[in-house]
Amino acid sequence: MNGPFQTARELTATALPAEFAALAPPPLLLPGEHLDHYHALRQAIFADLAPRSAIEWLLAIDVAELSWEIQRYRMLRHKLLETYRQKAIEAALRHIDMVGIDPDFELQAEYYTQQNALSWRTDSIAAIEIEARLAAYGFDQDAVTTEVYVQAREVLALFEGLLNAAQTKRMLLLREIRNRSWMGAKRSTIANGTQAA
Repeated sequence: MNGPFQTARELTATALPAEFAALAPPPLLLPGEHLDHYHALRQAIFADLAPRSAIEWLLAIDVAELSWEIQRYRMLRHKLLETYRQKAIEAALRHIDMVGIDPDFELQAEYYTQQNALSWRTDSIAAIEIEARLAAYGFDQDAVTTEVYVQAREVLALFEGLLNAAQTKRMLLLREIRNRSWMGAKRSTIANGTQAA
């Protein structure tokens, strides 16, 4: 940031100006995330917001980072539901397979129940067989989904809070950018009107 400062006209480009690069380091990526996806999201936001001043650039950087976090929370919530679906399948299998089992064989039966639930997740043929068996005992997809939400309710509430907080922050930043743009346009109109007179 030491050196000549760009004018508002020069900052209108959608690429991040070099003097702001240190303020917008790439995020730490989780497994499965890609830096090029982050850059594409950030570039789309910069193009849409078209920041013109240093403050607008800083706000746009924050909007991009919050948008990435929101995408991350949604993806993690989706993965969480997949994991809890396996646990719900396991719980349903337990209701079927563990009823009346001799206490001496409970640990072994529990192990096989867990393995069957894992097979449900990783083997499509096993999944069809397990789902048919569960359906025969009254555990349809709606029952399994209900069990997923019962088991995951606390963690889902955490993610809902994270999503809501990030979305609220993003909306406030977007409102601030809009207000700054409106004020800048108004000042420019007034300045042009004064010069014409």
